[in-house]
Amino acid sequence: MSDEERRDSLADQAAAWVPPWNRPRPPAPPEPPALPPAAREDLGNERPTEGPDSSKISLVGEAAEAAERADGGEAGDGGQAGDNGTPGVEAGNRVEAESRDQGERAGAGESGTAGERKQRASRRRAAPVPPPAPELDDAELRGALEAILLVVDEPVSELTLAQVLEQSPERIGPLLDDIAAGYTAAGHGFELRRAAGGWRLYTRPEYATYVERFVLDGQSVRLTQAALETLAVVAYRQPVTRSRISAIRGVNCDGVLRTLVSRGLVEECGAEPDSGAFLYRTTTMFLEKLGLNSVDELPPLAPFLPDNVEELADATR
Repeated sequence: MSDEERRDSLADQAAAWVPPWNRPRPPAPPEPPALPPAAREDLGNERPTEGPDSSKISLVGEAAEAAERADGGEAGDGGQAGDNGTPGVEAGNRVEAESRDQGERAGAGESGTAGERKQRASRRRAAPVPPPAPELDDAELRGALEAILLVVDEPVSELTLAQVLEQSPERIGPLLDDIAAGYTAAGHGFELRRAAGGWRLYTRPEYATYVERFVLDGQSVRLTQAALETLAVVAYRQPVTRSRISAIRGVNCDGVLRTLVSRGLVEECGAEPDSGAFLYRTTTMFLEKLGLNSVDELPPLAPFLPDNVEELADATR
């Protein structure tokens, strides 16, 4: 074939070529017949079958046609390139592969997001609330209180008893008063008293002689006169410094005060702002040993003091 005939053939092919957007579209397929409501519900529950997306197919076809036009214009033999269509197929395969990769990445992102949401929801899920403790009747609660008070070695508060028994604190106080009144009315050798901010069983004062004989058994653990005087000064003048105690007693009381601290009857409670000297006060053991609830229950000291006690105290400073 000569050059002139080849040019005429290419011109005829170019004149006969129609763009894809001007080509006639195939007729649309007929719509399927309508299904009854029951069948539509069954179909709605089924998952759609996996297959190529129509939008992806149209994109692949357009990309292939565009690549075919580009290759046909650049190649020397446009007719053969258009007949074979190899570059268009390769371009379509590339576009389809890219679309598939994008779909896989989107699916992985959706699954990861769903997993994160499920993990956050499990973290936000509150822990199961334990069932409330059963409420004890008065007889059972009374027995439980008596059992606990029998083994305590120091006064126990109403709040502590309520927490241990898992009962309302409003029930503990009145029931303890009722138990104490019952012991007193029955004439037992012990009684239930409130001391040092709590409750504890004590022996009755009228039986103290027998208890001392059993406990001491010939051993004397009484405080000396100096210790009793020092303890009285601390109890009535607390918080008080060591120099103030010595000034009131008229003698040095450092050794006696150390003895009271070692026995747990007196403790340090800070320092004086002006001088920085340590302050001392009585402890809860002091209230427990005397059977008092607070220092306010100490007997009044005025009948045992001279009239000019304040003048004497100022003179000893």
